[in-house]
Amino acid sequence: MCYNTQMDYIDSHCHIHSTDWPFDAKQSMKLAKDSGVSRVFCIGTSINDSRHAIEFAEKYPGAAYAVIGVHPHAEGFSDASSTFLGSSKQLAKLVRNPTVIAIGEIGLDYHYKPFDRDSQIKLMEEQLALAAAHSLPVVFHVREAFDDIWPVLDNFPNIQGVMHSFSDDEANLHKSLDRSFYVGVNGLATFTNIPLPPLDRMLLETDAPFLAPPPFRGKPNQPAYIPYIAQYLSQKLNLPLAEIATKTTSNTETLFHLV
Repeated sequence: MCYNTQMDYIDSHCHIHSTDWPFDAKQSMKLAKDSGVSRVFCIGTSINDSRHAIEFAEKYPGAAYAVIGVHPHAEGFSDASSTFLGSSKQLAKLVRNPTVIAIGEIGLDYHYKPFDRDSQIKLMEEQLALAAAHSLPVVFHVREAFDDIWPVLDNFPNIQGVMHSFSDDEANLHKSLDRSFYVGVNGLATFTNIPLPPLDRMLLETDAPFLAPPPFRGKPNQPAYIPYIAQYLSQKLNLPLAEIATKTTSNTETLFHLV
């Protein structure tokens, strides 16, 4: 059962463009549209993956958009040419493509060990500088590293962005909100006890194919499941589903300059 076909949703973070997408991508786009998800954002994690995001977005004008960047753990799965310092030079060649609406997902991730703290910070700084130069918002990936990210962001006071898949504590949620960042809410919120942002700072996302909400837990996620997250939030926050859909879509359009 899909919870709605009348609302207009945006999946602000998915990987439908990736070469290892577990479904037929064309069918996934159709299912998304049929479920009320009119637009999906393809999030790059390496130089090559960012290229794939652009290529995918070019196939679906107005329905798919590209976000380009190098994930803090990209060195674990990308070729040497798209790793660490100098990545911004390659991203700069892609950033002017009209499908590109943001830089991401970038940030710091200290969960998997070993990790190179200094290189992660330098990589993020390069990409923040690129975002600032092109007046683009940023999609942040931050895991067990908030203490280090705030001092870096102090050097980029005009950056706007979203804390993707936020799963930290109330203190860091409020620090994010105090900086006027938006917060991405996905299936993780439906099965863990994480703090939620106010609706006026909330974006919906799937992070598909990861973090599928009930009743799809344990299976690959996809953009068509956004309405299940919205329905959960409607019940959790005691708000009409239409209000969840309208406000999160408006927030997303505002942040990514789609209005």
